[in-house]
Amino acid sequence: MGELIIEGLSKSFDGIPVLDNVSLRCQPGELLVLLGPSGCGKSTLLRLVAGLEEPDSGEIYLGGRRIDHLSPRERNVALVFQNYSLYPHMSVAKNLAFPLKVARVDRREIRERVEQVAQLVGMETMLQKKPGQLSGGQRQRVALGRAIIRQPELFLLDEPLSNLDADLRVRMRREIVHLQKKVQVATIHVTHDQAEALTMADRVAVLDSGRLQQVGTPGELYGQPANLFVAEFVGQPRMNILKGRIERQLLYPFGLSLLNRPVRAPSSEVLIGIRPESIQLRADGEYEATAASCEYLGDHYIASLDFQDSRLVCSHLRQALQVGQRVRFHVEPSDLRFFDPSDGENLELQ
Repeated sequence: MGELIIEGLSKSFDGIPVLDNVSLRCQPGELLVLLGPSGCGKSTLLRLVAGLEEPDSGEIYLGGRRIDHLSPRERNVALVFQNYSLYPHMSVAKNLAFPLKVARVDRREIRERVEQVAQLVGMETMLQKKPGQLSGGQRQRVALGRAIIRQPELFLLDEPLSNLDADLRVRMRREIVHLQKKVQVATIHVTHDQAEALTMADRVAVLDSGRLQQVGTPGELYGQPANLFVAEFVGQPRMNILKGRIERQLLYPFGLSLLNRPVRAPSSEVLIGIRPESIQLRADGEYEATAASCEYLGDHYIASLDFQDSRLVCSHLRQALQVGQRVRFHVEPSDLRFFDPSDGENLELQ
């Protein structure tokens, strides 16, 4: 099983930087998700690893050998696109067999491997059908099967679920995780969907404007974001950010003592982060706010609260609030995160 090592990778197009000195590792058997907004460099990074683009600088290693100078065919990497890239005139069986025929694998072995992979991806009863006769989820299974059948050292999945409807996306992401754990091959999955990233990944690498912002488990990114970008990008609804200040170990506007939690802020001004679910509405709450809006989401409500000069989003409410209603709320000091207003870095991770 190969480990992918990316060191100092940079790439520009027409003088515009797309990737800036990115270093990253994907361990054997790991499912690493690349997460970031459109245009942040996720797909470019995948194409550089696959050999479809050449880096301006940096090195790529797979299984202990340097591969950034090799052709795509020599890298033993399988790339799955969002548009499936199946041959419409070929049956499922022939689509699965195609990479092995190109590699001149023995006919008997091709037949055996097609049957094995078809069973693995749940397409064993549809081997004679053509892509036009399949649903989007079935076509994606065939595309994944065609990648698996090559027995590569690394899978690269470029937003493979973006063309599917919401329900099918949820089912397919479970299936991809299940398949990946079965074959135990290092996998990089690219997405802009943070729910997809958090539910699928062993670790998540967050990119923004071509720069790596943070790499960690879903829990680490959600609970201890490295900076404001990660804090606001990971989580739905997004993290509340409000202006605060620290004076004589007291945090305002909450008036909380920080004696047992020293925050190394370069000045008295800080930005305070609070997850929406951490705001607890209760009659004995220390703070008072006014409901500005309330949305019904079926199993819970989400409300916006005006608190002093800030607007806070509060989630997972069981009862609706009326616009203009006065409410009291509580926050646990341990649920607060602190960021430097000048560069957005998490003050407790420096």
